[in-house]
Amino acid sequence: MMDASLLRFLLSTLMVSLLVLMILLIKKIFNKHLSQQTHYKIWYFLFTPLITFFVPWDFFKFGEKIQYLKSLLSFKKDPTLDHDRLSGLDVSQSSNHDLLHDFSVSVNKSTPEFFNHLFIVFWGVGMVIFLGVAIYANYQIRKIKKSATTIKDHKVNEMLEVCKEVVGVKRKIILQETSLITSPITFGILQPYVLLPKKTKEEFSLNQLKYVFLHELSHQKRKDVFVNYVMWLLQVIYWFNPLVWFALKRIRSDRELACDASVLNLLDESRYTEYGYTIIHFADKKYDRAYGRFSTGMGGTKKQLKQRIQSIANYSGDSPLLKWKGKVIYVILGIVVLIFTSFTSALASSDDVYHFVEKNALYEDFSSYFHGYNGSFVLYDATKDQYQIYNREMSEQRVSPNSTYKIYSGLFALESNVISPKNNQQIWDGTVYPFEKWNTNQNLSTALGSSVNWYFQRLDHEMGKKQLQSYFHKVKYGNEDLSGNLDNYWMESSLKISPIEQVQLLYALDENTLGFKEENIRAVKKAILIDEQKQGQLYGKTGTGTINGKDVNGWFVGFVKKGSHTYYFSINIQNKNGKAGGKKAANIARKILHQKQIF
Repeated sequence: MMDASLLRFLLSTLMVSLLVLMILLIKKIFNKHLSQQTHYKIWYFLFTPLITFFVPWDFFKFGEKIQYLKSLLSFKKDPTLDHDRLSGLDVSQSSNHDLLHDFSVSVNKSTPEFFNHLFIVFWGVGMVIFLGVAIYANYQIRKIKKSATTIKDHKVNEMLEVCKEVVGVKRKIILQETSLITSPITFGILQPYVLLPKKTKEEFSLNQLKYVFLHELSHQKRKDVFVNYVMWLLQVIYWFNPLVWFALKRIRSDRELACDASVLNLLDESRYTEYGYTIIHFADKKYDRAYGRFSTGMGGTKKQLKQRIQSIANYSGDSPLLKWKGKVIYVILGIVVLIFTSFTSALASSDDVYHFVEKNALYEDFSSYFHGYNGSFVLYDATKDQYQIYNREMSEQRVSPNSTYKIYSGLFALESNVISPKNNQQIWDGTVYPFEKWNTNQNLSTALGSSVNWYFQRLDHEMGKKQLQSYFHKVKYGNEDLSGNLDNYWMESSLKISPIEQVQLLYALDENTLGFKEENIRAVKKAILIDEQKQGQLYGKTGTGTINGKDVNGWFVGFVKKGSHTYYFSINIQNKNGKAGGKKAANIARKILHQKQIF
């Protein structure tokens, strides 16, 4: 399977590409029905993937963060039950070993993993190069800024203030001059600067300087410097996409046309020609593309300046009808992009994480039991209606259920009458399996106890994918994704579930809130009874995910009935070195249950 983060990124790349094509198509079809301002602003929709795919919205769950901190402060570890004293306890001695067998079949995955790593390295190298270019460009801007000196000419500064009032800019603008540039530029997000070439005051009349200021201040008012940085971020992330390069080139061109239109809208028609001649003055000036990525200005390539002059010559103002058309098209496109973005984001992220929203949770530290493993432990006390969770992030992360899914495979088969509580034997077909306990006839109890794959694969085939899918949807089992092969969709494949969801499902199973026949629920619970002692009964099922011969994913899920109390638990451990089996997970879980004096 493709790595989830890589899938998310590839979907965002596809989305950006389709957005570029969509915007270009709309601009072409409605070219005469859009103002220059709308032609430019319509490109803002291209930045939506940066928000929907890369901003970690979950980080802003402030209420839950506070709840988490409170639970950490309120947790007190019992000093009489330290891990070192318990680590020597063999909790499996009193259990029914037959019901803790966790035989698993290896799933081979090599090429996808190699491809994931290769792509990440390739993309990362490109990112580093383009970040280097960005750093160099900002270094150039800083160098220019250091060389600049303040313009003290009273008339020039007074003209700047007049132009600020005309344009509607209230922020303080620092006006300076330097010999390191050949055309005016504007830069700075927090503190805006307008820089003029050293001899601008001598070469320009005060009236011509007014047009320069109106242009640069229009850039400031429309936040074009900030847009420049967002554009560069887009290029750094999608540096390998030629459509992004083409789009950013068009954005820069449309930006200057829109800025010119903003200035012309402030001038009398008789002044259009003077403004055009001011721009022509910079036609032969050198245009530095490096620092130009993070600044705006009147300069540009000869081709760009020619296009701008033609636009100025044809400018006739924006009629109310043209503005109305632009707003309608803009809104419609916004709705389309919102729907498209939401759909694509859902494809990329909905299956990865279960968002736990319950407030009745305490977060505890059981890290001493998880040496050498990434893992989580979830316990739900039904009497108190309270969750106790170790490692919140991993408790919400969905992973393959492996053999723990067999609890529900058996239940679904009972519900669909493929088997019954009194007649659930399947005849072994003689195929020799690597585990001796699989090479014999099986019933529901022995199949669950020895985790017999062929038994449940046969049940699944008799039910069929359509009926299975309806059952998984009915119980809301994790991501409900059965797109993998019918023989192994639950083995490190498409079906995934989080530890918290495992606990919630066990509660629903035990309380029979799922709407299944009571006799079928009793048959499944009887089949997963592991141990019965004076203090209570332990029910459960292990699961192991084996990839390329290594046990990388271990589960133990179940519940303890103790008097009038019922405790539902789920543990998941992961280790790429191949030591994370279901039996190890069960051993850790039982030590924690023992510490809590539950079982």
